[in-house]
Amino acid sequence: MHGAGNDFIVLNGIDQDLSGITREQWQALAHRQFGIGADQILLVEKATRPDADFRYRIFNADGGEVEQCGNGSRCFVRFVLDQGLSNKNPLRVEVAHTVLTLKSHPDGQVEVDMGAPIFEHSHIPFNATGLASVQEFQETLYALPLNYPATHDSLVGVLSMGNPHAVQVVGDVDSAPVLEEGPEIEGFAAFPKKVNAGYLQVINRNEIKLRVFERGAGETLACGTGACAAVVSGIRRGLLDSPVKVHTRGGDLQIAWSGIVDGVAQSVIMTGPAVTVFEGETEI
Repeated sequence: MHGAGNDFIVLNGIDQDLSGITREQWQALAHRQFGIGADQILLVEKATRPDADFRYRIFNADGGEVEQCGNGSRCFVRFVLDQGLSNKNPLRVEVAHTVLTLKSHPDGQVEVDMGAPIFEHSHIPFNATGLASVQEFQETLYALPLNYPATHDSLVGVLSMGNPHAVQVVGDVDSAPVLEEGPEIEGFAAFPKKVNAGYLQVINRNEIKLRVFERGAGETLACGTGACAAVVSGIRRGLLDSPVKVHTRGGDLQIAWSGIVDGVAQSVIMTGPAVTVFEGETEI
């Protein structure tokens, strides 16, 4: 399946026990030459808490398990409905740290309540010790001293959408050093669980272009949580107004966020496509 070009292997872990798959086997499945090939692997399982209909787990192409995947959540709900595992709409699904609400629309688009963005450093997690910072409207930007392609500081807004993101504004995403700089940001020491590196180009106050170098996967054609993080950061910087159309290399997403109301961060709503490419079986 894919969501705006961000592609997934989606596995039914309800009717078969897949709990014993190793990290090396996830890597083999995700390998584009010797396996099926995917940015991430989604494992659909029975819920472990009473307020959810299902649980799903996310494994990056490097075999590591991660907390959240926005494009994957849309593919998840399409898979569950198409496979006849449920006829409920909307669905509530359990991920690592929260429960998401997902709604399938008749036009094939899927709407996801992604929950509220997280700004508290210990919960991202992010350690800003020793980093220079500058305030821009409501957003604190941190200077990451990078070495490649040349010694420079990269100013990023930092937040979590259930997974960590560092978002920077660039003049042109097509010429931005995503592949050169992204790996250095991903593994920067201030992010103990690594980070997704987002590159945001403002077209107008309701439209952006975005590229994301995802931790454990490299650059993907789209990143749902990255789109949410970029819009939240852009709004907090005073550059954007909700809702925002996000143009990724794989397709468009719509992100809406009403900001912080009475001291409480509101949920981010993401709407976008979810498409099945093929179904099959493989031996592990």
